[in-house]
Amino acid sequence: MHRWRRSAGDDAGSAALEFITVGVILLVPLIYLVVALGTIQEQMLGAEAASRHIARAIAQAPDVASAAARGDVVFADVIDEYGLDPDAVDLSLSCTPSGVECPSAGATITVMVSTRVQLPLVPEVLGLERSTAIPVQAEAVQKVSRSWGAP
Repeated sequence: MHRWRRSAGDDAGSAALEFITVGVILLVPLIYLVVALGTIQEQMLGAEAASRHIARAIAQAPDVASAAARGDVVFADVIDEYGLDPDAVDLSLSCTPSGVECPSAGATITVMVSTRVQLPLVPEVLGLERSTAIPVQAEAVQKVSRSWGAP
């Protein structure tokens, strides 16, 4: 009768293998999470900066023509600075009280910027890039001076 015995030397090297396997299984998703959250945060900061700076540029402009020009320049600069996708960014401008021309003296300007963040390493197959995109939105409010646009 033959007995099988395990000696202490049979486990040599298996701890290192288990550590590497478990480490890779846990480390890869953790690194992806950090990269994805960094991408979302960057786009979020870009949308917030765009809404805030555009509202301020419009409110401080001397007239409607320069307000539009300044808003366009700020918008282009923020898109370039934060790496936003110009085709995915939506910009809306509204003023209160309702019924006044936007922008106008004494009005409150509300600028809303929204975009969708594409998650890293998501393939553009079967619309996966659209279904996994995360919407990001920022809003800024700025009061226009009552003497705005006056000569």
